[in-house]
Amino acid sequence: DDELQTDGNRSGHFQNGELGLAPTNEDVIRIIAAQLAEIGDQFDKEIQGRVVNDLVQHFLNENLSKEEITLHMSRVVRELTRSIPSDMEQEKAMLVLAMVLTKKIVNTVPSLLHRVFNTTLNYMNQQLHNYIVEMVSAVKQ
Repeated sequence: DDELQTDGNRSGHFQNGELGLAPTNEDVIRIIAAQLAEIGDQFDKEIQGRVVNDLVQHFLNENLSKEEITLHMSRVVRELTRSIPSDMEQEKAMLVLAMVLTKKIVNTVPSLLHRVFNTTLNYMNQQLHNYIVEMVSAVKQ
């Protein structure tokens, strides 16, 4: 499986001492990233600061497990999804909201980058993995 980096590039893997890129259509990834970024810019304006601050407090609470924080993030994304226009696929809205929330949290408290990134990745793998695979497959066709 290829990994998408935050800069839109594919990750490389060392094979026999050389950096080899996994076989993925870069154009597909760039098209999807551009579409999601455009939607994210729209959502970014609609997310209230108190929602972000509440999530920040959960991430700062060292007593909460990864699972508890992931569940809380999932609840917040579901709540925010209700305010999204109904003409958008729910899974796409959830994916973009998770990424926008991650960006906003890290911009608020940069020291949370590692914990927030891992939680978001965990959330996306649990809740949206099949959707992401289907989205990539649809663009390739």
